Amino acid sequence: MTATEPDRTQQDVPPSSRRGTAAAWLTTTDHKRIALLTLGTALVLFVVVGLIALVVRAQLTLPDQHLVSNDLYNGLFTTHGSGMIYLVVTPIAIALGLYLVPLQVGAPAVAAPRLAMAGFWLYLAGTVLIFAGFATALGPAAGGWYAYPPLNSSRYLPGAGQSLWIAGVFLAVLGMIFQAGTVLWTALLKRARSVTLMRMPVFTWSTIATNLMVIGAFPSLLAAMALLGWGRVFPDIFTENLWNIAYQHLFWFFAHPVVYVMFFPFVGVVAEVLSTFAGRRFFGYRATVVSLLVFAAFSMSVWGHHMFSTGQASNDYYSLTSILLLVPAGVEYFGFLATLVGGHLRFTVPMLFAIAFVPQFLVGGLTGIMVATPVIDYQVTDSYFIVAHWHYTLAAGSLFGIFAAFHFWFPKATGLLLDERLGRWQFWLLVVGTNTTFLPMFWLGLAGMPRRLATYLPQDGFTTANVISSAGSVLIALSVIVTIANVVTSVRDRRRPAGDDPWQGLTLEWATASPPAPTNFDDQHPLPRIRSFTPLLDEREREEGEERTGDDPAAHGGLRSGGSS
Repeated sequence: MTATEPDRTQQDVPPSSRRGTAAAWLTTTDHKRIALLTLGTALVLFVVVGLIALVVRAQLTLPDQHLVSNDLYNGLFTTHGSGMIYLVVTPIAIALGLYLVPLQVGAPAVAAPRLAMAGFWLYLAGTVLIFAGFATALGPAAGGWYAYPPLNSSRYLPGAGQSLWIAGVFLAVLGMIFQAGTVLWTALLKRARSVTLMRMPVFTWSTIATNLMVIGAFPSLLAAMALLGWGRVFPDIFTENLWNIAYQHLFWFFAHPVVYVMFFPFVGVVAEVLSTFAGRRFFGYRATVVSLLVFAAFSMSVWGHHMFSTGQASNDYYSLTSILLLVPAGVEYFGFLATLVGGHLRFTVPMLFAIAFVPQFLVGGLTGIMVATPVIDYQVTDSYFIVAHWHYTLAAGSLFGIFAAFHFWFPKATGLLLDERLGRWQFWLLVVGTNTTFLPMFWLGLAGMPRRLATYLPQDGFTTANVISSAGSVLIALSVIVTIANVVTSVRDRRRPAGDDPWQGLTLEWATASPPAPTNFDDQHPLPRIRSFTPLLDEREREEGEERTGDDPAAHGGLRSGGSS
């Protein structure tokens, strides 16, 4: 595959990228600003949806509580699940690639930037529609993030809230397809000439695998939402089980790959962070690239394990394909551990989050294999065991990857350093809070507590685990408060300059200014020589070798050589 060397002249800079007004931001074609708009919106929604989760936990802390009505409770857990998947974690995963991939492949801009910006506006419109349900007479959508028919037809869930939810999900997901397509186009066809496929960083490869799944699987959800919308106009179509099961096939063909969309980029993040703070190249680079692509391909073949209890899926096939995912996952985990062994480890805040990601996400992965086994799935389906599995995947896994990325690239995006002490407080509060919240949910599931339950009786025996779980959710909230305080004080009060490369990074984004120029690389920060997927480490090693032999590295241009091999 051929990539062209971009012309990094000031004439290529869109006028909107040279201005700092609100109008310039809202009409920008700079991929970094589009990504920051998406990331900023998603992080605000993370706080909002997290507050909804606290209300849910408060309701379930003690038996026979009625802090909110049953109908409102259904709306809250639906908005929490929908918000986290459609509006928070998936947009963060895609927007992170939108910000970083052009930098990591030496491109001056993202392909089709107006399409990427249109993706942001569709995502924002979808968000407004989903939350607009709270302003309707019968309240927000209340059928879960999966919205199974016939329950979600207008016959059983009347009111505008559910219809707004369908339209909002459709628009938000369409926006993510647009953004993912532009990033995939950039990675494959807009790289600098010297950035061959096998010179792209692990994070870029994880984004490629992610966006292939987005392009392949997300249109299935659009079809599912269209079917659901049609059923709200003509609810009689869902009297035939054919369309109810057809909806589930369409939905889960999207909804299983979206799990990997929500963690693949953070596999790449953790790989970059571990290798940077171990001071060495990521172990098994080629094997990891292959495993990511194989994992992405397999992800399109396992959706039926979510449908074992319907009796409408082939148990043997879907169980086998699900268990086969252990192979590429094992390759990635081996790469994590082997990178750390023998490295000169620096336990910065991003490193702490990356290390914690590995064992915690492993819990989510292994319990996923358990529920992909039909005999276990029949026992635990629709119980709190599934809730615990989901949250160890997304909260104990992806959320830690998100914060590893946040602390790692915040200096690059802002030019400022975050406070390490507050960062460590955030880390330990989140570690303790996450495991205290979600580990008891496994016990609840095994004890028989159904999910989507608004309350329970004292004699059910669920009280102790729910009290522990709710206490843990308070610790998670405190960790988020500490994070917000860290950002506010670092940006408003302390303002410690980060410099271009505060971590001794390995990949091309660390050769740019902090924050990067509109064209990413310029005369003051040209592309360094690129000979591998860790070009900055290559240059440091070359300079150290020249110093040992008495040669003058400055005579060769050092890290700012601007050449390409």
